Amino acid sequence: MILWPKKYLSYKSMIAGVDEVGRGCLAGPVIAASVILKRPIKGLVDSKKLSPKKRENLSQEIIENSIFAIGAADNHEIDKINILQASLLAMRRSLEKLDVKPKKILVDGTHIFETSIEIESIVGGDNLIPSISAASIVAKVYRDKLMMAYSEEFPDYGFHKHKGYPTKFHKEMLKRYGLTRIHRKTFKGVN
Repeated sequence: MILWPKKYLSYKSMIAGVDEVGRGCLAGPVIAASVILKRPIKGLVDSKKLSPKKRENLSQEIIENSIFAIGAADNHEIDKINILQASLLAMRRSLEKLDVKPKKILVDGTHIFETSIEIESIVGGDNLIPSISAASIVAKVYRDKLMMAYSEEFPDYGFHKHKGYPTKFHKEMLKRYGLTRIHRKTFKGVN
């Protein structure tokens, strides 16, 4: 259950929650979102705990009631600088795209990126801090739609089902057809 601590609640406090999705995938970009909520939204939790329909509905509500931005790091960047650095890069990019500059940034996990703004990492933040949960949801819905579009380009790989994660089917298709232009060449199971 989300706590809504007073120090993280107010839109006037201009706190941005930041989270990423797609770190464990074999294909596609890592996507991050930065979200400043304008009002409390019911039902916010880690995106992985929600059904696709609930995520989609919440994502729309978040978009309508927040200042948000998306950032990405593609598979080539991931292969070049590693997944952790690419995740931090995607987070920084999402933050830089916000229409306003937040006073503080809350990031899910243990790692932070370099910024002139006060930043704090919160382990399990995507399940504790509403703006981080919102960022998780927006990023997940965005990335899932992107992977569904890739499924049309690469219909044999089933991206619309597994979204690039290392499922048995995905690994079998890699063995059968080889890599696509969106696969992460440095990841175990791909190389």
